Amino acid sequence: MKRLMIYSFLLLLMLPMSLLAQNPRTYQDSIVAWHQKRIQDLKAPNGWVNLVGLLWLSPGKNKFGSDFSNQIIFQHKDMPDQAGTFNWENGIVNWVSQKGIATKINDSLIQEAILFSANEKQAPQIALGSLRWNLIKRENKIGIRLRDVNAPSLKKFKSVPYYPINIKYRVDAILEKPASNKLMITNVLGQTTAQETPGRLVFQINGVTYKLDALDEGGDELFVIFGDATNEIETYPTGRFMYVPKPDATGHTVIDFNKAFNPPCAFTVHATCPLPPKQNILPIALKIGEKKFHPELLK
Repeated sequence: MKRLMIYSFLLLLMLPMSLLAQNPRTYQDSIVAWHQKRIQDLKAPNGWVNLVGLLWLSPGKNKFGSDFSNQIIFQHKDMPDQAGTFNWENGIVNWVSQKGIATKINDSLIQEAILFSANEKQAPQIALGSLRWNLIKRENKIGIRLRDVNAPSLKKFKSVPYYPINIKYRVDAILEKPASNKLMITNVLGQTTAQETPGRLVFQINGVTYKLDALDEGGDELFVIFGDATNEIETYPTGRFMYVPKPDATGHTVIDFNKAFNPPCAFTVHATCPLPPKQNILPIALKIGEKKFHPELLK
């Protein structure tokens, strides 16, 4: 009997994790935990809830501060009349702090720093009081992304509504190789760029076959931008996002629509979200994943 118990236990350990994950209670708990982590990420220092500005630079000198004499004006209790100057020349943006202004990078006081260049892997973030800013590039535009780590919206933000969890929307998929490894994606600024695609995810819901083009941003997941018949009515108007595990050697993976989530633009006007390509707008109402968020709750 003891040997039989040990043998049964070993068989249990050998069960695929995917089968264990299908346990309804375990699965429900995993999605609830995913939503909780999502809220934490949205409220994190580099999340989307604390964004307070997106200001675009012009080539040359850009004086920055709260006074109306500056080329770039941002009024905030922690923003001095003149904070400093962004110098954009020859593809490089240099920051020079106004004398006496205590700007920091990584907790170290700085007077001057390169904030953007072709060689920069990650743009440095400047801190001044509760304000944080770094530069982002969108095609030929360079912008200042501004955050307030003490923004009132952080206290007001509690949760994102979502549909009841339904394991039926965790579906098997296979990756179909593309005719081209580039996918044209347009963002809310109207800019269109060619992005890397590994192909199209093919799956079924209620016996009907659907396809979604995916993007490869590196790492171990694919990124999917999609729309469906719930948009405008119950979910964010332009669609939602998902991450999908990269397929195995046979091209198989799993899409979990319970993890469909709102784009950053659902929470702030200071984001530059990509839009779903027209072939990714599905003719089905996917009442699963995150629902529409009402940003007026943050005001």
